[in-house]
Amino acid sequence: MFLGFIAGVIARVLMPGDAFRKMSGPASWLVSVGLGLAGAMVGYVIFTLGFGIGDDDIFDWGGILSAIIGTLIVIPIAGWLLRRWGRAS
Repeated sequence: MFLGFIAGVIARVLMPGDAFRKMSGPASWLVSVGLGLAGAMVGYVIFTLGFGIGDDDIFDWGGILSAIIGTLIVIPIAGWLLRRWGRAS
């Protein structure tokens, strides 16, 4: 969960103007954790399972990098889904 939070926060800082910018407080933190966890899973699938890069350590710097990259992929998809369902402006 800590890795997801870190990845979510860093990716949201790097991704300007995402659909979640107007959130604040606990909702913003929960979105960061959720996006970070989803991004960590995407990063794991892409890099470890897809390319064979990485290992099975719980916490390492390569895992953080792949989680951030995965989260940068997840944020626009989640924003697109929110806009499509009419829940974001």
